[in-house]
Amino acid sequence: MTEYHYLEVEGLNVFYREAGDPGKPVILLLHGFPTSSHMFRDLIPVLAEGYHVIAPDYPGFGQTTSPDRSSFSYTFDHLTEIIAAFIERLGLTKYALYVFDYGAPIGFRLAMNHPDDVTAIISQNGNIYEEGLGKKWAARAEYWRNPTPQKRESYRSAFEADTIKSQYLDGTQANRVSPDGYNLDIAYMSRSENDEKQLDLIFDYQNNIKMYPLFQQYLREYQPPVLAAWGKNDVSFIPEGANAFKKDVPDAEIHLLDTGHFALETHANEIGELIGAFLKKYDIL
Repeated sequence: MTEYHYLEVEGLNVFYREAGDPGKPVILLLHGFPTSSHMFRDLIPVLAEGYHVIAPDYPGFGQTTSPDRSSFSYTFDHLTEIIAAFIERLGLTKYALYVFDYGAPIGFRLAMNHPDDVTAIISQNGNIYEEGLGKKWAARAEYWRNPTPQKRESYRSAFEADTIKSQYLDGTQANRVSPDGYNLDIAYMSRSENDEKQLDLIFDYQNNIKMYPLFQQYLREYQPPVLAAWGKNDVSFIPEGANAFKKDVPDAEIHLLDTGHFALETHANEIGELIGAFLKKYDIL
């Protein structure tokens, strides 16, 4: 049974979902944009049979405190600091990382800073390679080079209702995706003053791409077990990003699934089974 908790971390109430036997190996699930730990609602019961599963919400997302921009810097470095403090507060010293979307630059910062703590990395459309960036990223790169107020304003479209819905539905079979996930995300994104926080993170994403070579160096040096379970119809993070893991971890296991960006909406059981077999192969039991 999944439990729902809050933990005080640096003055914030960090919400997290927890399931499974605390004596089992830990899997830390890191969500993406524009969602929360709710995205793992179908995967958690599958993994909890053999693992201790923990899924936090970041500041500004889901049920975690959403501090004002005047007192909290919305950058990926800062989100990582909060999640690192959360991990320390829970006393986690060994864990596998499941990274998706925004969870990838956060998770790879954690892994790079604490390589001995990470037992494995599962990437589900969690990109760290330039070849994995879809066509939309060329426009964002131009925005980062020339960050005018008008261009910043244009990125409000990223968290409009139609955009969020399309993130869930694009690349999936008709009538396979529940509306619960995208409607909840739409509600979260429409909260007062959330827009500027999200625009800050969109602008800061450029620093994730600048860190790609460091993330890749971490992989080459430490060779953690890597599983990429990837929605191959994702237009944001295209399949080349999954295949690229083999450049740095030749034994990386790659699975391209016939679905879109939010692969768990249609393939939670399949991805859960892939994770179980993968971790068993590396004796993470």
